[in-house]
Amino acid sequence: MNRLFEILICLFVGIFAFPVLLLACCLVWVDLGRPILFWQTRSGKSGKTFDIAKLRTMREERDASGTLLPDAERQTRISVLVRRLRLDEIPQLWLILRGRMALVGPRPLLPETIDEFGETGRLRSAVRPGLTGWSQVSGNTTLSNEEKLRLDLWYVSHRSTALDLRILWETLGVALFGEKRRPERLEDATRWLDAHLPKNSAGVSA
Repeated sequence: MNRLFEILICLFVGIFAFPVLLLACCLVWVDLGRPILFWQTRSGKSGKTFDIAKLRTMREERDASGTLLPDAERQTRISVLVRRLRLDEIPQLWLILRGRMALVGPRPLLPETIDEFGETGRLRSAVRPGLTGWSQVSGNTTLSNEEKLRLDLWYVSHRSTALDLRILWETLGVALFGEKRRPERLEDATRWLDAHLPKNSAGVSA
């Protein structure tokens, strides 16, 4: 997507998203307390790291050994709603304006996760990570990490303004109606990978 076009969309969305962000911050503060934001280092384009901000959607509850409880047990009804509507991602609009992220692209992952992907991790990092992406509108939480990687690699090779706009439109549908697994997209990505990547590429099983 053209950078100027991306910035204009980001500013337009930000105007409407700002009051929603304030409301979401209030909900998180009342529901979970402080801090309102969750910060974490993620891997960006070409492996360059940056700090990402999201609204906090989990409690810090731990078991007797001090280990954090599973994600599902640390969420509340309000935080589940915030995550489903993608309100926790709104602070990342600032990172898009700064050029650290894109509106559309593979979601930013932990640096160690990218390293584990090997060569495919490098290919995945050829573009800026996105606020939403092909994996997020093709099943997201219903997909395994390997399936997401396949979809992300397919996107990196096939990205275009038309595809990005389609993903943005479908993201709205996912927020309103929930996630739906798209096996036909995974099949397309698998066929493409089998034809273009070595069978033993790290991060994608043969």
